Amino acid sequence: MSLLADSTGLFTASEVEARSGVLATTLRQWERRYGLPSPVRNASGYRLYSHSDLALIEFMCRQLQAGVPASRAAELARAHLALPVAPTLRAPSDASLLELVEALMKADDERAGQLLAEAHARMSTEAVLMDLVQPALVVIGERWIRGEITIAHEHHATAYLRARVSSLLDAAGSNARFGPLVVAAGGPQEHHEIGLLMLCVVLRRLGVQVRYLGINTPLGDLGVYARSVGAQAILLSVNTRTSLDAALEQRLDLSGPELTPLPVFVGGSILNTDPTLAAGLGQWAGPDAVQAAEMIVAALEVRA
Repeated sequence: MSLLADSTGLFTASEVEARSGVLATTLRQWERRYGLPSPVRNASGYRLYSHSDLALIEFMCRQLQAGVPASRAAELARAHLALPVAPTLRAPSDASLLELVEALMKADDERAGQLLAEAHARMSTEAVLMDLVQPALVVIGERWIRGEITIAHEHHATAYLRARVSSLLDAAGSNARFGPLVVAAGGPQEHHEIGLLMLCVVLRRLGVQVRYLGINTPLGDLGVYARSVGAQAILLSVNTRTSLDAALEQRLDLSGPELTPLPVFVGGSILNTDPTLAAGLGQWAGPDAVQAAEMIVAALEVRA
């Protein structure tokens, strides 16, 4: 029987990790970047790898051990196992980033929409978020700090991009009907949400069910809600010192004295500068949406 014909999902990510020595997070990176391996999902939304996937992973490992870059190893794996060629995704140029920023500064929503549509046509959703939307927000914020634009300009651009990310979150919902359930919210006195929304998009695309509650959420209410819907974990966003201090004051409200604590993953710009600040609330999720989502998924799979 051909290995390619043997595509029945049999092995969990942890079993593949034990067999191959390749971390589950690395397998997901290969899947996202190169379109391989191609695990199926069980009724709970977890990945199951076939003998064909194992053969491909072992081939990739041999190439990497020989010093071949991962992207080239993926090309060789496709040729070796007669797999279809994955589409090439191009990163945005600095020119496209600046063009998007200028369209937003002119309130030219039609042009901004065209630029984002063009980006989605040639890039993955994760790349659009990490390499275009997030940098655009940074550039716009820096222009406001320097006094080059008004707060009204910044608010319009942020509102537009928030709406686009929110639509991506809705679209990703169909990917996450069976996976683990995470409740996501901005902490008390938190007023920034695009970063959290982007993380929720990536999580849903990885198969995680996400209930997004919005910003400025009291931790007591967050804990009650998470348990009422049977969540496996809580995702908390804090970006400023004010929000962090407010969350630390309420941290005991997340669970009562007789309740088993839910895992809490914490992210936000203030924690990216000093991850140790997350210790009083939970586990630092990571520096960006993609890395944070992969870490959260790996942690949930270990607990499953």
